[in-house]
Amino acid sequence: MAPLADLYQVSMAYGHWRAGRHRVPAAAELFFRRPPFRGSFALGAGLAEGLRALRAFRFSAADVAYLRSVLPSTTDDAFFEYLATLDASEVTVTAIPEGSVVFPRVPFLQVKGPLLVVQLLETTLLCLVSYASLVATNAARFRLLAGPDTKLMEMGLRRAQGPDGALSASKYSYIGGFDSTSNILAGKLYGIPVRGTIAHSFVMSFRCLEEVQPRELPPRAGGDPVDLAGLAVSWLQRVCELLQTPPSKANQGELAAFVSYAVTFPCDFQGLLDTYCVRRSGLPNFCAVALALHQLGYQAIGVRLDSGDLAQQSKEIREVFRACGAHFQVPWFGTIPIAVSNDISEQSLEEFRREGSEIDMIGIGTNLVTCPLQPSLGCVYKLVEVNGSPCLKLTEDEEKMTIPGMKAIYRLYDAAGHPFMDLMALEEEPSPSAGQELGIRVLGRLEKTTKVIPSTVEPLHRTYFRDGQVCEPLPSLPEVRTHAQVSLSLLSPAHRRLHEPQSYPVAVTERLHRLFLELRQGS
Repeated sequence: MAPLADLYQVSMAYGHWRAGRHRVPAAAELFFRRPPFRGSFALGAGLAEGLRALRAFRFSAADVAYLRSVLPSTTDDAFFEYLATLDASEVTVTAIPEGSVVFPRVPFLQVKGPLLVVQLLETTLLCLVSYASLVATNAARFRLLAGPDTKLMEMGLRRAQGPDGALSASKYSYIGGFDSTSNILAGKLYGIPVRGTIAHSFVMSFRCLEEVQPRELPPRAGGDPVDLAGLAVSWLQRVCELLQTPPSKANQGELAAFVSYAVTFPCDFQGLLDTYCVRRSGLPNFCAVALALHQLGYQAIGVRLDSGDLAQQSKEIREVFRACGAHFQVPWFGTIPIAVSNDISEQSLEEFRREGSEIDMIGIGTNLVTCPLQPSLGCVYKLVEVNGSPCLKLTEDEEKMTIPGMKAIYRLYDAAGHPFMDLMALEEEPSPSAGQELGIRVLGRLEKTTKVIPSTVEPLHRTYFRDGQVCEPLPSLPEVRTHAQVSLSLLSPAHRRLHEPQSYPVAVTERLHRLFLELRQGS
């Protein structure tokens, strides 16, 4: 696979090659500087895709020919011959497991290898990790707002930034806690459950019951087919009498659409209620067809709303379902699932919770896949060591200073089992121990030493890539999804809350802090 790279990386590669530095050992790390969406955390995602890209890293003859056409004509031919030999066989990658909660300044992954290759991998890894982590985090926030029981469906294919963005959104929304997607290609490629029924256009395409063909449906237990349209009309009279609404107000085209869909999918009938008036048309028409299906042994699976005051309408619809269930002695009718859509945002979910609702499933598109509250995570990829010597980027903007050296990363837990700090140490330092007092420096408060005693210490990084191959078994997508929910559940409420959360401290050891000061003073 041709590297996904920017031109300046190839230009720098040529500079390293010309200087004879291309095989100098180097290390870089990928991290983000600020937590997204004004929260405290992100979900790390995209690792598996990054590892696949590393395994396939090479320049084909066509790639080399193209680079010849864009680099200056003075570029040495031997450089292009060298590019044709490159792969990632000398690269080692350590990373935090995919789906883990990650925090600002903490390396999600570290890359070691020849300087030229390490720098060529920058854009590939940034591209595959940044959006993946952003949309997984966005999805996780929706999941936290919705609670554990409400079903969430990603339905942003038509709103996403192109087909690649749409597929990534489906995949990483699932990791972040969504239950299903409307995207059938994502379902095929990744095994994500797919969901979907009808749109308003299907309902609007019918004008009368005479258009319904076929209209007969055999009972589920067997027997002669029954005219479902005629049965639904008879049930409509009874439902309208119960609801005290005139049958003449129920749109006949809508009833025909529901009957047609029910004949086609008798075990999966779901009604879209708001093409016309929900109370006078959509709801009685749905109830009539659902009760007709019930008479033949089938059970409707739900309704969807796509406009209006969704929380209030869900409560009114639930009352009608319970009334029908009691009056017609159909116990399951009162629990028919209610789904909603219509430009759902975090604010929408907060309103549902504040007002109370009877919503069982929520479809979210634009505000999930486009991440409008923050369109980029702002991941960066920085050199931290070259030829065995730690590197430090110095700048007047303290936030943009890097932390030098190859590191070991630890998560420190309190007695309640919540992580309270991430600690970065130099790779060669001894590991901290549970119950041991540690003197550390918290980023943003480096001028003073802080003492902490962790109840549990977890090393975060694992080696995933070595000798050109993935060397750690990669979990399945459902396993990554489960890990993400466990990782989120371990956060303390103060760090997990979405608005004005407590800042999560990230610290360095005293030894790493001394190295930082030495390099800064020596520059």
